[in-house]
Amino acid sequence: MGYGSKLSSPESADLILTNAQVYTVNKKQPSAQAVAIKDGRILFTGSTAEALKFKGANTQVLDCKGQFVMPGFIEGHGHIHGLGSSLRNLNLMNAKNWDEILKMVADAAAKAKPGDWIIGRGWHQEKWDKKPSPEFLGYPYYDQLDKVSPNNPVLLTHASGHSSYANGIALKIAGINNRTKNPTGGDIVKDSEGKLIGVLEETAQQPVSLAYQYWLNKQSPEVLKASWAQSMALAEQECLRYGVTSFSDAGSSFQQVAWMKELAEQNKLNIRHWAMIRDGNASLRKHAYIFPINNAGNGFLTVKAVKVSLDGALGSYGAWLLEPYADRAGWMGQNTFNVDSLNAIADFCWEKDLQLCVHAIGDRANKETIDIFSTQIKKNKSKDHRWRVEHAQHVNPAEIPRFKEWNVIASMQSIHCTSDAPYVPKRLGDTRAKEGAYMWKAFLDAGVVVTNGTDVPVENINPFACYYAAVTRKLTDGSTFYPEQRMTRDQALYSYTMANAYAAFQDKEKGSIEKGKYADIIVLSNNLITCKEEDIRTTRVLYTIVDGKIKFQQ
Repeated sequence: MGYGSKLSSPESADLILTNAQVYTVNKKQPSAQAVAIKDGRILFTGSTAEALKFKGANTQVLDCKGQFVMPGFIEGHGHIHGLGSSLRNLNLMNAKNWDEILKMVADAAAKAKPGDWIIGRGWHQEKWDKKPSPEFLGYPYYDQLDKVSPNNPVLLTHASGHSSYANGIALKIAGINNRTKNPTGGDIVKDSEGKLIGVLEETAQQPVSLAYQYWLNKQSPEVLKASWAQSMALAEQECLRYGVTSFSDAGSSFQQVAWMKELAEQNKLNIRHWAMIRDGNASLRKHAYIFPINNAGNGFLTVKAVKVSLDGALGSYGAWLLEPYADRAGWMGQNTFNVDSLNAIADFCWEKDLQLCVHAIGDRANKETIDIFSTQIKKNKSKDHRWRVEHAQHVNPAEIPRFKEWNVIASMQSIHCTSDAPYVPKRLGDTRAKEGAYMWKAFLDAGVVVTNGTDVPVENINPFACYYAAVTRKLTDGSTFYPEQRMTRDQALYSYTMANAYAAFQDKEKGSIEKGKYADIIVLSNNLITCKEEDIRTTRVLYTIVDGKIKFQQ
């Protein structure tokens, strides 16, 4: 009989999964053949014969025919609203070069009304198969956008979200010209002659973003809300298709949270959401009454975390480094958020028992974040705070023991490693890349909790590509990016399930298949523990079950 299967009285299950290879992520019972589910919770795990004892007149039985069953993936760090937007606007992620992007913008402009904004996301100049001409730092000039969109402002966000392209109309509306000075924490990229490129890095994006938001806000609140709801529905469908049953959102607004709470309370959310609020110190204190939202809508929405971005991304030269970039003389990136303000937010979060989640990619940003965290944590080192560094991509090796010392979670995304690898040594140099980039095994060996995710829409939501990156670190050209930092398959699956549940204070409710937890389960075409390496990437989701209900099947 399976662990935890003895019940005080017989119960009829709503759904029973039989004849499966169940990977439970539960050390007390690592594997099983079957799972029985009732009222959205796991009732039993064990043998098929024992599970069928819970079959009643109305029980649905799903014969898994030997397929691999595991807890649903938990997206440990992504942007649910950005994912929805990317499914409604121009998705530039698969564009092979600038010419393809220009064609996509031209097609959109041909359909748009004059004055309407054309929005897109996903370009990455380091991943194009050919360099544009003319160019500066690999960036083409914005006048090429003007030629294909002469009557519409264009705003195209970098895959990382840390820089944007704007065409001439958008720049003019935002009041940006060759004489405009850089804002604190940002760079209006200009060539050696002081000519605008059209690329705005970090905080320099704000004027154009505000101009777009001003245009957007001319629509009625009802239209804006309906548009958001449509985006949310598309995002959840995409998650279910890939077996993602829970989503850790790295930066919602108070308005978005209010809308999400409405959906949760109306039982209209299809996956579980755990959200970080992203806002300034004054606004956080003004809206302190919002916190916490715990398990609204039967566990479908929790909000008790705050997100701050201390620096930018490596690809857009925004990561804050201890030493200059290897391919941009004298440039060390910069902090995109005031350190004093971050200290004030840390104090607020500590007082209110909120999780603080700080985006830190460069080694300087990681060091500063641990310094700030330690100032608060030393007040009561035994407190179960579960504060997180989001990304922790490039760390000075000396910082890794400090993560453990202060019990800080390294919230990482494996797919960033293999996606960024072609240009990481170019930005950092070989030594820094080897000793400090994507140090999963070093973190794990030090006893640090490492979580996983995709940072969607920075990368595709696909967890199989991310899992493959974690266990192989293989690039598309067949090379391997410092393989000594690979995770084992068990470690990688733990990072995508139980570690993410733990990092959200939800490890008692989900992340493994065991009695009493939410019945958030997926059935896959391949056994992710035993299949051939190359078969990982072609794995298909056959069923996605959330709250005991089949939400997707192929």
